Amino acid sequence: MTETRNYTDVQLGDNLPELAIDLTVSLIVAGAVASQDYTPVHHDKKSAQEAGMQDVFMNILTTNGLVSRFVTDWAGIDSRVTNVAIKLGTPNLPGDTMNLSGEVTAKDEESGSVTVAITGKNAWGNHVTGTVDLVLPKGAN
Repeated sequence: MTETRNYTDVQLGDNLPELAIDLTVSLIVAGAVASQDYTPVHHDKKSAQEAGMQDVFMNILTTNGLVSRFVTDWAGIDSRVTNVAIKLGTPNLPGDTMNLSGEVTAKDEESGSVTVAITGKNAWGNHVTGTVDLVLPKGAN
């Protein structure tokens, strides 16, 4: 999206367009390395298997980045994220898909902020749940 949503155009209950993210080994490893998380379970299959998983799995920093991308792609380039609060559930593993969905659950007229509740599901269930707060331009009066 190249334009930013205005605060006045967003309503409580608005749903964000769902985003499907293919979970590949490359995405999982690249996210761990980019966030300087060198914990072996995020890039070495044998280490992940020794820890009881069938393959490498996504770290929370990569999930956080994907959640932020999901919301800012919807909100637009002039939005400003002020808070991200997420909780991990089931692991994201290669060969699966994470489907992100979101809903506007709160608005604050004074600050021009909105809260978006997000869920990211994979084949096992909820990988991530939480909220993202962001400020939008107020728009025309």
